[in-house]
Amino acid sequence: MRDVLTIILGGGQGSRLYPLTQTRSKPAVPIGGKYRLIDVPISNCLHVDLRRIFVLTQFNSASLNRHVAQAYRLDLFSKGFVEILAAEQTPENRSWFQGTADAVRQAMRHFVSYDADYYLILAGDHLFRMDFSELIEAHVASHADITIAAQPVNADDATQMGIFKFDAAGQIVGFEEKPSAERLGQIGASVPPGAPMYSPDDAQTPFVASMGIYVFSRQVLHDVLERHAYIDFGREVIPAALGTHRVRPYLFRGYWADVGTIESFYEANVGLTAPGAPFNFYDPHRPIYTNSRFLPPSRYYGCTIRESLVAEGCFMDDCHLAHAVVGIRQRIDRGARVTRSIVLGADHYESEGDAPTRGNRPMLGVGRDVVLDRVIVDKNARIGDGARLVNEGNVQHADGDGWCIRSGIIIVPKGETIAPGTVV
Repeated sequence: MRDVLTIILGGGQGSRLYPLTQTRSKPAVPIGGKYRLIDVPISNCLHVDLRRIFVLTQFNSASLNRHVAQAYRLDLFSKGFVEILAAEQTPENRSWFQGTADAVRQAMRHFVSYDADYYLILAGDHLFRMDFSELIEAHVASHADITIAAQPVNADDATQMGIFKFDAAGQIVGFEEKPSAERLGQIGASVPPGAPMYSPDDAQTPFVASMGIYVFSRQVLHDVLERHAYIDFGREVIPAALGTHRVRPYLFRGYWADVGTIESFYEANVGLTAPGAPFNFYDPHRPIYTNSRFLPPSRYYGCTIRESLVAEGCFMDDCHLAHAVVGIRQRIDRGARVTRSIVLGADHYESEGDAPTRGNRPMLGVGRDVVLDRVIVDKNARIGDGARLVNEGNVQHADGDGWCIRSGIIIVPKGETIAPGTVV
C-alpha cells in the first residue's frame, strides 16, 4: 500500500446535519459514544497499512484539527501521517472549495509531489468497514483508470445516491446522480439477469449505487482535474469519464451508511444498540481507533440499562436507559428515563461546587426525573429537572428555546440549556 495516497473529503457546510454541524465539521461529529465520524475511514486505512492520509476540510475545522492531532500521532520513524488540509485562498484561486472534485483540485499542489501510483478518495461521514487492499487490488488487476465502490440499494435509497447502469457483460454504460422515483422506473434495475455481478439475492435491492469511494490512477486524476473545470465527482467527473476512461465497479455487500443527515445519524447510532447490529465497534481484529482519554470507569447506582451503549467516565444515579447511546463524562440524575436517544456527553466535569460560575443554569448533564425519547442531546448541554422531551405531537420541524426538531427528532444543540419543567 506504499504506492497509494489517501484523500478524505470533509464535506461542505453540513447543512443537512445542522445543528450538529453548527460548531464543527461533519467528520468531527461524535458517533457511538466515544468516536468521531473521521475515525471510521482513517481506521479502515490504518488496518491495511495506508498511512499517508490527507483530510480536506473547509467549515468549522478547529475541533477536527484538534482531534486528528491528538488521536493520530503515527510512528516518528516512518513516513506515515494524517494531515488536515483546510481550504485556503491563493494568488491563483481566491474561492473556497466548490465541490468534491474542486476540493481535490485545489489541494492537489500539496500532494502532487508525493510518490504515489494511485489515489484513494473517501468521504469523512460514512459508517462502514472495508478492506481497502481488496479494492485497490481489484483496480490494479482490471487495469482500470477509475474504480468506484458500489453497493446494491433499494428504490428509496437510490433517489439519494448516484446510480449505475450495467450491460450484460458487467460494464458500466450509464450513471445518474440522485434520479427521481419516476426516472428509476424508466431506467429499470441496474444489473440485467446474466451479468457477472447479478445475484437473485439482490431482488429487494435492484439498483447499484456509488458509495462515494474512488480509486484513481495517478495521471488520470491529474489529467481529469487539470483539463476540465469539474466541480463534483458524482455529478460531473464520473459521467464524463464513462466515455473516455476505463471505469470499473467494485461491488461491496457489507454494511455501509451515509451519516450525512439528522435522520441517518440518529438511525445509525440507535442501530448500534440492537442485538446483532449490522455494524458495531467490537471487532477484535479491526477496531475503530480514536483519541485515547484517561477517564475513570462509568459508575452506576441503582440503574436499569437495556440495549444501550455507555462510554467511559459517566455517572448515573437510579435512572433508566433503553436503546440509548451515552457519550463520555455524561451525568444522568435520579429518576431520569432515556429511551431511543443519543446523549453525546461532555468535554469536562462539573460539580456542585461550580455553582458560582454556573449561575442559574442547571448542572451539566441530564437532571432529575427528565424524560427523553427520540432525542439527540449534543455535548455540554444542560437539561433541567423534570423536563420532558418526547414530541408526542409528532412534529416534524420546529424551533424552540434551547431545542429544535428535525425529521421528527428533538435536538438539543451543543452547550444549550433546557429549563426545568420544559415540555416539548
